[in-house]
Amino acid sequence: MAVKISQSLKQSQTLTMTPQLQQAIKLLTLTHLEMTNAIAEEMVENPMLEEVDGSTESLKEERLANQTAEAKAENFDEKPIVEKDDFDWQAYIETYNNHSSTPSLSQGSSDDEMPNYENIVSKGDTLAEHLEWQIRMEGLDDDDLKFAIEIIHNINDDGYLAVPFDEILTNYETSRDRAFEILGLVQRLDPVGCGSADLTDCLLAQARIAEERSPLLEKIIRDHLVDIRNRDFSKIEKGTGVSIDKVKETIELLKNFNPKPGRMVSAAATHYIVPDIYVVEMGGEFVVKVNDEGVPRLKISKLYQDMMKSSEKNSEAKEYVQEKLKSAMWLIKSIQNRQKTITKVTKAIVRQQQDFFKRGPRFLKPMILKDIANEIGMHESTVSRVTNNKYMHTPIGLFELKYFFNTGIGGKNGGIDVAGEVLKIKMKELISNENPRKPLSDQKIADLLSREDLKVARRTVAKYRESMNILSSSKRKIKD
Repeated sequence: MAVKISQSLKQSQTLTMTPQLQQAIKLLTLTHLEMTNAIAEEMVENPMLEEVDGSTESLKEERLANQTAEAKAENFDEKPIVEKDDFDWQAYIETYNNHSSTPSLSQGSSDDEMPNYENIVSKGDTLAEHLEWQIRMEGLDDDDLKFAIEIIHNINDDGYLAVPFDEILTNYETSRDRAFEILGLVQRLDPVGCGSADLTDCLLAQARIAEERSPLLEKIIRDHLVDIRNRDFSKIEKGTGVSIDKVKETIELLKNFNPKPGRMVSAAATHYIVPDIYVVEMGGEFVVKVNDEGVPRLKISKLYQDMMKSSEKNSEAKEYVQEKLKSAMWLIKSIQNRQKTITKVTKAIVRQQQDFFKRGPRFLKPMILKDIANEIGMHESTVSRVTNNKYMHTPIGLFELKYFFNTGIGGKNGGIDVAGEVLKIKMKELISNENPRKPLSDQKIADLLSREDLKVARRTVAKYRESMNILSSSKRKIKD
């Protein structure tokens, strides 16, 4: 009997979250001060890291050290930072049911031009405020937006729905299919997974937004979380039809997910603001520079490179040095990735908002996260991470990056779209110039705005007036 041998090509997608990417994402969410503190802590933990001084000789040594380190790193056998058998999956799953803080799943311009920020402070957004700000960027109609906000305000601090979804739905006329579409939209906001009913739902939401989705990972999440906790890999093998090695490799990806995504955002205590970006006008153009002040320039320690040579016969010492070297190189690369990503997003904002930088806040254009995400080829959640608690120092003042994102208002009925911040400016001007004995009503303000082709409803005027803590016309009136 003849045996026929043939070759075929098969394409498949796998989800890969490298340690470099994991650390870069973590650094991306930090403010400038938080990042410098994190680097300082890592330098204490990792003896491989050294700070470069400013001398020419040191810069030469740094380049040589990096070349040596990169050459040696290529010869390393890739191993996970945490060995599979060392990770406590039961503790990971059970964190969903307790009230502890989020578990850690990973290791690890001239002075004259800079203003004095010692007295500038800011309070972080609550989870609800952070999610609501994003959902308003999605261009939903009024009914869908109200329903989405209702979902958001029923999410607890861990990121889960505090009441059954059907209970929320009973108060709205939204169809069930549309309701689940809106819920899915909320779950895709940053932090991904908020609005989930349970741990399975939460982890699936995070798996679905991966650049390369893994059907195997999603099946394991849906059907085998209990088996993961019990480390019953044989049962997962039978249920999925793949080898135990492949099962273990796929389960490793869960370490990069957060079982309590809501804990990533909190209204933290008052903190000092240090700009992450400076925008300076040079020759009629606006130049973007990431704030590197206080960020040490790192290099690999020559002492420990020499130790690698002397530890060839000592496997334990060699393993320790290799692990620390990889960790050090990942940190250096992650810092570079963070600064590049922030620069990329900020340059896109400056390109889109040229009139704002040249002529002031009255010329802020409507812009949403998707506009920037599409321009630079990144996911909206990444843009959201970059803009959260990051500040830009410009020639006309200090602004949070979120300030530049506003949905268009006034263009639905044949008028022109303006940003919400511009609408506030125009309303403040009208109110400041009104007759105090005959203040403008919300309807009158809407009528005056329509003369500028800004057609907004009375209720929209009322909403923005209240957001600025301006009293109604009856309470503003000065009586004789």
